[in-house]
Amino acid sequence: MTADEVSHITSRDNPLLKELRKLAHDPGAYRKAGRIWLEGDHLCRAARERGVRPAVAVFAESLWPSARSEWSGAAAKTVVLADALLAGVSGLESPAPMGFVLDLPAPSPLAPDAPTVVLDRLQDAGNVGSILRSAAAFGFGQVIALKGTAALWAPKVLRAGMGAHFGLRLIEGADVEMLDALAVPWIATSSHHGDWLHRTQLPYPCAWLMGHEGQGVSAVLEARAARQVRIAQPGGEESLNVAAAAAICLHASAAAAKG
Repeated sequence: MTADEVSHITSRDNPLLKELRKLAHDPGAYRKAGRIWLEGDHLCRAARERGVRPAVAVFAESLWPSARSEWSGAAAKTVVLADALLAGVSGLESPAPMGFVLDLPAPSPLAPDAPTVVLDRLQDAGNVGSILRSAAAFGFGQVIALKGTAALWAPKVLRAGMGAHFGLRLIEGADVEMLDALAVPWIATSSHHGDWLHRTQLPYPCAWLMGHEGQGVSAVLEARAARQVRIAQPGGEESLNVAAAAAICLHASAAAAKG
């Protein structure tokens, strides 16, 4: 098939459709398949802008005539589906009329000196994706997910990340021993003790440790951190959502680095 050739699929039992359903609904399916499903115009554009070429571009029949001029040849293979078939694949309440199938990126080697975010057993996909977005926005280009953290390339994480994945060095399934390779100081976040963020001088580069939504950073990691930091909450709340806390901490680090 050349870049200008398009395949039309009309059967819901087509092998590609079966694969897309798994990738769209099973958070860990990408690991076995070695492929990722990006649903929607925004994620597809974000991938393309970072130089990622999909294995397959998928379009609804109703969109393809107007999308052809922009997206023809964007992928190694282009597939057009009846709108109802593509909607049946979707994991969204309002199905998107296009998507990309990407080959799962090869694991990245750990960069010892990189500004880093370490995710310690975070469970919520929305939190993980939001933190990836903050990491990309504030110059923390490496994210290490320890075992027990939500799958980084799962559909909900991809949607919450809003394209941040394609600008980050992502390492998942890591164990604590892998962190020994980091040559930057570790900073553990805490709800109850440590230095006040707004009063402390932050090192840069560093590695921020963001912990489990209920349990926080593990005692093992906290004990090895160079510093524990907490965020002042004059409104009196007991704790912040971990994604909100990460955004505040990473912004403070970026501001300190420039100041």
